[in-house]
Amino acid sequence: MHIEGLNIANLANGSQKSFSIDDERKVRVFYDKQISDEVPGDTVGDEFKGYVFRITGGNDKQGFPMKQGVLVPSRVRLLLSAGHSCFKVRRSGERRRKSVRGCIVGPDLSVLSLVIIKQGENEIPGLTDVSVPKRLGPKRANNIRKLFNLTKEDDVRKFVIRREVTPKNADKKPYTKAPKIQRLVTPRTLMHKRRLVTVKKRQQEKSREAAAEYAQLLAMRQKEQRERKEELRRRRSSASRNSVSKQ
Repeated sequence: MHIEGLNIANLANGSQKSFSIDDERKVRVFYDKQISDEVPGDTVGDEFKGYVFRITGGNDKQGFPMKQGVLVPSRVRLLLSAGHSCFKVRRSGERRRKSVRGCIVGPDLSVLSLVIIKQGENEIPGLTDVSVPKRLGPKRANNIRKLFNLTKEDDVRKFVIRREVTPKNADKKPYTKAPKIQRLVTPRTLMHKRRLVTVKKRQQEKSREAAAEYAQLLAMRQKEQRERKEELRRRRSSASRNSVSKQ
């Protein structure tokens, strides 16, 4: 029992390729390593000479994924909730006990996922000699400015990357689609922001006036209540004096 395959990704050009492993001695260098460890690829094969890989994950024979932070070379059952990897929340506040594989590499893994950190001397066909273009361009306004080295005075809307879509129906013409630019500052957004500020100030002024009016009304009611109490006290004292004088 040994690791049967390697999924190697090249982040520089966006390509990815799977390799089957027949000899266990080629993958022994990965044993007892953890996720995020960097491993030289000289022993994996002659085509990987000079390459350095980083372990990013993997699956065991039954398909359970490796989870970062679980420092065991076997499968465990953990109580997972929202925010944890290897868990999809289906209800708000849901927790569930699930089986996950530890982050330490062992011979029970079926596939190990790697990322090229350092490229070696030889090119790997289908991995380092190809370039996979990005299907979608940036969507946020600042990212578009960063990509095209624009200033704040330039109009970002003229630099949006459009992609051509070919309809399934051959009678229809191809058309282009572009993403909606996020966090784009336009005169309309500025006007909307000014309006919100004005509405907020108006509400604050209204609440201050209502508070002052309430304080004035409360003071008047308290004054009336004090006057009534004083009047009642005077009546009682005068009544008591009259009763004493009659006696």
